[in-house]
Amino acid sequence: MSGADIKAVSLALSGANIESFNTNGQIAVTGRGREITQEDIARVHEAARAVSISMDREILHVIPRSYTVDDQKGIRNPLHMTGVRLECGVHIITGSVSTVQNMFKCVTRAGYRVEQSYLGILGCARTVLTEDERDLGCLLIDIGGGTTDFMIFAESEPVFTSAIPAGGSQITGDISIMLSIPVDAAEHLKKDSGAAWTEAIDPDETVIVPGFGAREPVELERRKLVSIVQPRVEEIFEMVNERLVKNGLKELIKAGVVLTGGSALLPHIDECARSVFGVPVRIGTPAAMSGLDAEYRSPAFSAAVGVALLEAERTGATTEPGGRKKTRKGKQGSFSLIKWIKDRFF
Repeated sequence: MSGADIKAVSLALSGANIESFNTNGQIAVTGRGREITQEDIARVHEAARAVSISMDREILHVIPRSYTVDDQKGIRNPLHMTGVRLECGVHIITGSVSTVQNMFKCVTRAGYRVEQSYLGILGCARTVLTEDERDLGCLLIDIGGGTTDFMIFAESEPVFTSAIPAGGSQITGDISIMLSIPVDAAEHLKKDSGAAWTEAIDPDETVIVPGFGAREPVELERRKLVSIVQPRVEEIFEMVNERLVKNGLKELIKAGVVLTGGSALLPHIDECARSVFGVPVRIGTPAAMSGLDAEYRSPAFSAAVGVALLEAERTGATTEPGGRKKTRKGKQGSFSLIKWIKDRFF
């Protein structure tokens, strides 16, 4: 639609093999007057990422969470401060080497060059979360086709990232099997008439299950369709909740849960999530911005819109709230509404 000749892309990575952990790096400040410079910050970043991981995994992102200068903790930006020891706590996200390489090969064989790659849920966070939600602590869940990625924020920084091997495709598969219809027909039925909370459906409401071959279309109570969808959606949320409880992170989601991704369009999915997590839930959609038609302000496009914004910020071309395009040169011109993204992918 843009009329542009696309040769390079920014890739939104996803997959059930995403894992994360938090670690620290520490260096001695050796510059003149013990003043912390940008070089010192770069060195402590390198020290933090010097961790041992298995050969079949690679580091996707290293995101600084906070700094400590001598005994002063919780510093967001230590540049120009004076100290003897600089420490940095980081959130490291890793992925399977083979999975990432295969995704890159798919893009390359389609005739494009991968300019940069980002974890898709980072893109979602860029465009659907508010500053208050990140600061107070929230759980962001991106329900995709084959996987569900999720990330926990506390004090504006990500503290846990993971994924489970279930998503919208499994919901479609359940409908296909239970109603004995082709997968394509099941997908259309899910989008047109599906929902994730049986109690919200009128008992008298019906839907038409399409026929195929010699089989005629049949009428079905919509509640029966929803009774197929709801258990799978609940299972996805329960798997996420189990990870939170296992890692002692449940108490961090004080601002609630934000759902995004294509499957977040299922009616009443927020009520289903609320019943599992026991906290407020909302549906996250990309923020309004110049050039983004209403058609694409949908949870299904959160990752794509967010990754486009992250790449615009990395290259120095951003769009201001008033819709004016602003181009900035060099790393010093990087602009971001989310401070933890700025200059943090190293």
